[in-house]
Formats: sequence, structure tokens, C-alpha cells
Amino acid sequence: MPDLLLTVRALDAHYGDFKALFGVSIAVARGQAVAVIGANGAGKSTLLKSIAGLMHSRPDAIVFDGAPIGHLQAHAVARRGIALVPEGRRLFPSLTVEENLLIGGQGGRPGPWTLARIYELFPVLAERRHAPSTALSGGQQQMAAIGRALMSNPTLLLCDEVSLGLAPIVVREIYARLPSLLAEGLSLIIVEQDIVQALKAASHVYCLQEGRVALEGAASGLTREAISAAYFGV
Repeated sequence: MPDLLLTVRALDAHYGDFKALFGVSIAVARGQAVAVIGANGAGKSTLLKSIAGLMHSRPDAIVFDGAPIGHLQAHAVARRGIALVPEGRRLFPSLTVEENLLIGGQGGRPGPWTLARIYELFPVLAERRHAPSTALSGGQQQMAAIGRALMSNPTLLLCDEVSLGLAPIVVREIYARLPSLLAEGLSLIIVEQDIVQALKAASHVYCLQEGRVALEGAASGLTREAISAAYFGV
């Protein structure tokens, strides 16, 4: 049996009267990259928000490092070692690149990630460290958002739509950094609409369709036809 870091069990999620997730279950082992794919509205971001503590669930619906966390608020989840790179980056526009990064380390969790390590991973951020975050390109903003999350020294990194709105060459550059994160012992959940990138980056894939897991399996064992059928619900 793999050494499981995260287990999501029969997770439901609601926005008021609207039910977004229906009994979703996923698992992530230590040091593993898992991809969650699906069309717009499939429930991918809701799943990440639930894991990150931005949406509450029953305590045992989400178990992290052996402890139930479904009832915890986001700041408590972050202290446990889960960091979210949100869709749309959401950098603080009034702050410089370096100030945005430093905010990520405010929790004081010990670990290997420091400003120097972030600048080593993304050298362009070192060059733009004193620039306002609004002066960065989309790809540079995504690097800064990833760097800010890493500054919290997480055990599990949640990446929501890493490639959204970015040029293919920039997407490839960002994804090229992910193996080095796994080498540091991190586990990853990557939410993507770009199926090709997701299959390259992850060892295991879950496909959501209308709030339910429509397909799961090892990335190397899923056929294009099976993924297409689950993705589009045909």
C-alpha cells in the first residue's frame, strides 16, 4: 500500500442550494503528482477549495497526514502544510514581487523554501523582485504565485489551472519546474484543462464530470478515448 498523504472520502460541496460535488473520493501518496482534469464547471476548483479549507465539509471527508481536516479553516489547513496556488494567480497588486513572496512565509513553517531558493527556481523573479506584481507578464505572475505558495513550506501543493491564459512556451517552462518540486518531497495536485500537460506531469489522474469522478487511473494506462468519454460525458 502506498504511504497516503491525503485522502478525500465521499466529499460533497455546496454553494448555497447548488450542489457542486457529489461523493468525490481521491487519494494522494507522499511524493506523488496527481492531476484532476475536467471541463469548466466540473468541480475541479471546488475540490481544491475544499481541501484548502476555503469550503467546509465534515471532518473525516478530508484526511491529511493522518488527521481529519475537513472542518478546519484555511489558515489552520495552511499551518498543517497545504498551500494553494489559486486560479488567476491573485497576487497583491499594491506589493512588489518580493513582498508577495514574503507574505507566503508569514506562517513560519520550517522547511527548505526561502527567498533564495525561490529565486533559484525562477531566476526571472529575482530580476523583477522590486517591480510591482502588476508589471509582470502572465507567466511571471504564475511563477510568483507558485513561489508565494512554496514560501509556506507545504507538504502538499495545490495548483489550480496553472496553464490558464498562458502561451504554450510559458506553460512548458513552468511545468518543467515541477519535477524538481517532487524531488524535494512535495506532493502535488494539479487541476488542469490541458489534458496533455496533465498526463505528462502526473502519475495518477482523476477526471471530474458534473461534480463526480467519471474516471480515474494511472496516467500511463488511460487511453485517449476513455479520457475523452469521461471528460465530455459521452
